[in-house]
This record gives sequence, C-alpha cells and structure tokens, in this order.
Amino acid sequence: MLRIRAISSASLPVLCGVLSSIGSNAHAQEAQQTLPPVTVEAPQAARPKPPTRPSRPRSASASPSTRPLAANSTGSGPTQNNTVTASAARASLYQSPTGQTETTIDRWQFDNRPAFSVSDVLRDSPGVSVKQGNGPRDFGISIRGSNARNGFGIRNLVIFEDGFPVTQPDGLSRSDLIDPRAYSAIDVIRGPSSALYGNYATGGALNFRTRPGGTIDGVEYGVDGGSYDYLNNYLAAGKKVGNFEGSLFASDVRGDGYIGNSWFNTQTVNFLGTLKATPDDRFTVKIINNDLSTRLPIRQSLNQYYQNPLQQGCATGATAAPGCGTVTLFNNGFNTAAGTDKETAVQAGLGRNDRRTIVGGRWEHDFDNTLTWRNQFVFDDRNINQPTGSTSAIGDFPSYNYMSDLTKRGEILGLESTAFFGAFYNTLTASSDTRNLMPGGNATLGRLSSNLYSETTNYGVRAREELKLTSSLTAVAGIGWETTVLKGINTAYSYAGPTGITTTAITTADRQFQNTAPELALLFNLNNEWLFRGRVATGYGTPQVSNLFVLPTGLSGNNTQLQTQKNLGYDIGFDWTPNRTLKLSATGFYEFFRNEIVNQATPIAGVTFAFNAPRSEHRGVELAADWKFYPGWRLLAAYTYLDEVYTEYVENLTNGTVFSFNRAGNKIPGISPNELTARVGYDEFAGPLAGLGAFVEVQWKDSFYMDNANLLKAPGYELVNVNVHYKTDLLSEYFRSLNLFFEVRNVFDRTYVASANNITNSVTAAGVQNPASVLANTTGSIYAGSPRTFVAGMKVAFR
Repeated sequence: MLRIRAISSASLPVLCGVLSSIGSNAHAQEAQQTLPPVTVEAPQAARPKPPTRPSRPRSASASPSTRPLAANSTGSGPTQNNTVTASAARASLYQSPTGQTETTIDRWQFDNRPAFSVSDVLRDSPGVSVKQGNGPRDFGISIRGSNARNGFGIRNLVIFEDGFPVTQPDGLSRSDLIDPRAYSAIDVIRGPSSALYGNYATGGALNFRTRPGGTIDGVEYGVDGGSYDYLNNYLAAGKKVGNFEGSLFASDVRGDGYIGNSWFNTQTVNFLGTLKATPDDRFTVKIINNDLSTRLPIRQSLNQYYQNPLQQGCATGATAAPGCGTVTLFNNGFNTAAGTDKETAVQAGLGRNDRRTIVGGRWEHDFDNTLTWRNQFVFDDRNINQPTGSTSAIGDFPSYNYMSDLTKRGEILGLESTAFFGAFYNTLTASSDTRNLMPGGNATLGRLSSNLYSETTNYGVRAREELKLTSSLTAVAGIGWETTVLKGINTAYSYAGPTGITTTAITTADRQFQNTAPELALLFNLNNEWLFRGRVATGYGTPQVSNLFVLPTGLSGNNTQLQTQKNLGYDIGFDWTPNRTLKLSATGFYEFFRNEIVNQATPIAGVTFAFNAPRSEHRGVELAADWKFYPGWRLLAAYTYLDEVYTEYVENLTNGTVFSFNRAGNKIPGISPNELTARVGYDEFAGPLAGLGAFVEVQWKDSFYMDNANLLKAPGYELVNVNVHYKTDLLSEYFRSLNLFFEVRNVFDRTYVASANNITNSVTAAGVQNPASVLANTTGSIYAGSPRTFVAGMKVAFR
C-alpha cells in the first residue's frame, strides 16, 4: 500500500498538483492499469509562526491564481491555500513570464540519450537554432536568428541558471560551462525581452534549471562513451534535509574530436543550495566552475570543406592534404622582416585554455504571503588564453552583478494583481592582450599586437504589472530603463625593421547609452482547450567596447559611431490542448529592427568588425507538437520558419577605391529559413519489457546565404538519429535504479556544415562584385559536422 505522510494544509495545493501530473501520465496507461490503494492521512494544522515576530496572515489579501507554477522551480516560496505566493510569482519570471512566447524542455526529453552539449537538447524548442562554435561544447545559440551571424560565443540573448545571470555585463555568453546532465529543465523565452531582462535581450532569454537536491535524493553516477574516444564521467548528489536542500553535479568530459586537431578535456562543477533560515527568509548559493582545454581546427572555405571536410592529413603545411586550412605566422613574432610561415592548426598548436567561475548568492525575504523582497549578487570571472589563429587572446574578465526587487501579490480595484519593481547594477572591468603567434608549435607567443582596457557598466530599473481583468483575460504591462556606459583604451602595436622598433597607436572611447523598453501582452483562456496570447514588446542591445576599435579592414581604429540596436516585435499565438494526448502550439511574429548590430568578417582571418544596418525586418512562424497518438507512442516536433531581410542598408566595399552596394531586400546571411526537429518514439510501461524504449529522430536545416550580396549559400542537410534505452528500478538496499542507452547519430553518415560564419563580399578592380565561385575560396567560415557516431551510456542511482 502506498502511504502518503501527513501534510500541512499549506501543502495541499502542491500535492494536488503532483497527483494531477501523475494522472495525466504522458503515455495514457492509467486506463489500462489498476492503481494501488492510496491512504491520505488527515492534514495537520500548519505550525504557528513564532509569537515574537508579528506578521499579517499569509493568505489574507491574496486571491487564487490560475497561472500554474513550474513544479520543479527552485528557491521560491510555496503555494498556500490555492494561492501563488509572491516569491513563487517572482521565480516564474525566469521560467514562464505571463504573456510571453515560451517553451520548457523537460529532463525526460534528453535523460535517456547522449546529452553532450546544448545542441543535443535545445533543438527540441521551436525558434532555436544552434551552430558549432570554437570548442567542443561552445555553440552559438540563436533565438529567431538573433545570434546566427556572430563568429563566436552567444550574443543578443540573456542566459540564466536558476535565475542567476550567466551573461556577463558586456553581453557575452559562452556555452562551455553548460553540461545538460546537470539540469531538470530548460526554459526558452522568445522575442524582445529588454523590459524584463535588460540590455542584450533582443532575441529573448534562456533559463537553465539545475536538479533540486530532493529530486536526486541520493547519489547518481553515469558514464557515456563512444566514437572518437568520447568519454563522459559524471556524478550527481542531492538531498533535502530539514530546511536545507542542496545538489552537486560534477563531470569530466574528454575526446579526440571528429575533426583534425580538435581533442578536448573539460571539467564542470555545478552546485545549488537553498536554506530556509526562517519561515520568511531563504538563502540560495550558486557555484559553477568550468575548466576547458581543447585544440582547435581552422575554419575552412566552402571549397576546402568540399575537398576535406574533416581536415585529415593536416599535420604540417608542407605536406598538408588538399582542403587543410593554414595560418600565416611571422617568423620573428612581430613583422615580415624575417619572413612568414604558413602552418596548419596542428603545426601551430591552435586551441583554447579557459576557465569560468561563477559564484552567486540570493536572499529572499517574505514580508508576508503577498510581498517578497529579493536581493541577488553574482561574481562571474572569465579567464581566457585563446590562440585560435595568427594571434592569441589573453585576458581576465571579472564582473559583478547586483539585483534587488520587490514582488507584490494583491488586488487593484478588485482585480487580482501581481506587481514587480526592481533595480540593478552590473559592471565588468578588464585588460586583455592580443599577441602574435610565431612558428615553433604549442602556440608559441610572439610580441604584443594590441591591448584593450575596457569598462562596461549597466544600471537601471524595471517595473511590471500583471492584472487579471476577468477569469479568462490577463493583461501584462512592463517597462525597463537602463543606462550603459562604455569606456575603453585600445593600444595597437606595430614593429619596424629587423629589430622591431616599436610604435604605438592609442584610440580611446567613452560612450553612454540610455534605453527604454516597454511591453504589453494579453493572455486569453477561452476554455480548457484554447489559450490565446498576443504581445508587443521592445528590445535593445548596445555595442561592446571591443566593437568600437575594429575597422572594416580588420585593423585597429575608431568605430565609435556605432549606435544601440533596437527592435519592436509583435507576437500572436495559441496553445490547443483538446485532451491529455495532444498539445499543439503556434506563434507568428514580426519584428522591426533599427540600427541592427551585425558582426561581419574582415580580410584578416578570425577578426570581425561591427556595423549598424539601418533597418531590417525579422518575421517567422514557430510550431510545436506533442502527440501521444497510441498507448506507448509519442510524436514530438518543433519547426521554425524565418524570413529576415534588410530593408535599408548600403554596404561599402573597397579594393583601394570605395564602392557602394544597396542590400535592401536581401536576405540577412546566416539565417536558415527552415529548421525542423521531429521524434517518434515508443516506451513500454507494463509487462516484462517495462522500461524499454526507442525513438527515431530527424533533423532538417535548410540552406542559407553566407554573404550580404546573397551570392553564396551554405548547403542544408537532413540527419537521422536512432536511440534505444532501458530504465528499471532495482530492488536493492543500496541501488535505486539503472538506466542504459545506445544511440547512433547521423545514421546515414551525411557530410554536412555544422557552422558557417559570414564571409565578406569583395570587388574587382572595376568595382564589380566577385561571383560565388570566388567567394567559395574565402576561408575562416566553415566547420563540418560529425560523421556517423555510436554512443552508449549507463547511469546508476544509489539510495
């Protein structure tokens, strides 16, 4: 007999939510099985609060809320008497803001498969595109094409972990530290979101939720291994003891990589702990540390990709096979006086050796059940050593982020209200070097090429009101105001003669930007089947300090005329859930950009410059389906259509003489118009084969333009993955469960482009643009995707 211990009346809504979730089991087996008897003991009265601290009754002025709160949210207060507390409402702003287009990817979607990087899991959300970056787990993540044109890292969206920001004040995020095995869910929030998340949230936001300790309730050890010497050892431990809940995740991942010179070794530690110090005070600590050591291949031209996509036979430049990329190095490390040498990535020792450390703390105080005060502080240090081409970037980027806000639940004119008001301040100060590489292997450093001293500071306020106008209609209004201050001193070094007589050129910048971002949204529950939403919102993203000092030639200079990019977006969509076996979601959006900041390649390999495209338009459709069409069977699908064009933009190209070309009406490069991920699977839930399952997955990415003139396209691809998995509970004093899986990725061994950075158009002496046949020889763009791979894994949970 299943026995549920006595619970307090304050916890009854949570229990009801859990039982409801169980009742809507994803595989519709409840009608075929007899449930064991359940005994629920009578609820006990809630423990009274200490008389020494008077307080108003926690549910005195709060009215019931129909908005569901994610069951596995962390660090938030409980729901009491069918009322969402203010702290729980605050937590939902990172997970599912009312009126926003949002998708949550739950752990069950990636728990029984290889989950090496965010690329393996984020494809399950519409609106999201990923491309291979500069490292094994470094991926460019785009929401509605927001980051598709950037050469490295993640821009134009804001990333959180358990509500703690992991996007630094300069707007840069990296996915190296993201190990999907650590997470219980990932929230994908799409569309302009600066009213809620501030600077750089023009595309939206991501919130990664680590597994609460109570859901782990012990220790889990897992190991994945497969092709190209891939090996991932990971450990998860967690517990909820009294008023403390904590979880710790650690992993060690290494492999040879499928492209020449791409072996890697990376370790990640992720900790989340929450202490309920008093009935009204919760303290949360977040710690993330990632160490990365990886070798890095050279990005190819399209023609080189066709010749040798996996860059085999590229040990030395003298004997390199066709299709091998090379970099040109100064023999003396500073100028051409002693000649140059072309070396392959293996020969030069290209790679990355980085460390990222994040420490965050949060204090939440409930004045009563209707008012919560949250204070949060994050220290984020990014330390890099990146010999990725003819130069190496070396620097330490420490940042500090402080946020304080109030969330109030109550009524306005008899209407249920949730109000939010907060202020924030964050800053990053760094001094970074760019040094020449020289022959000798192991990324031998030459002389200093440039030094950039930079300061980035953001501060502002934001406010939000959610008002329940009727039982079916909710209105949302929000606004954010922010000041951004950019200061920098760039010192460029040049060397003359065989001894390298040093000359310096100093460029300074001191820019201040002020931006305001309003938003309005309506959410309409027609009935239990139909939910409609409409939204108009704005976003903004300022330049980074480094953008202010790179010219279109790739050389150092003054680029301080850059402006803030801004977008105004309209969303309209619906969710249709006619029964427990089917959910369909559709969203159409139209976004108008002004002064869109676009990073474009320069003639110098690995160097990009930023410019403002005066006007552009982004529009598209996002579709998602979850259909349990027969007992045990399930179809998941996510589809995105994007049509993004310049509407006003004249590009200047030079070959000594400047020539202008009108790009109005051209497709924005890097944007794939069609992307689809679909999975059909079966899981057995009864009988001797209970726990056994399998699925087939298809990924389709359409071809896309690589240049502003729309002359050259990167080819599209279709991939098929097949998975078999098994999970069983273990009747043991020490072991709880066993998970096994085996997956074949890229079953048909397709050769495909995993990443294609934008390339620069060029002109002839007569001022005619070079055709696609010439652009196809432009290097610094392409990484091939993985060929057919085999991965097997197992996980054991201990009691």
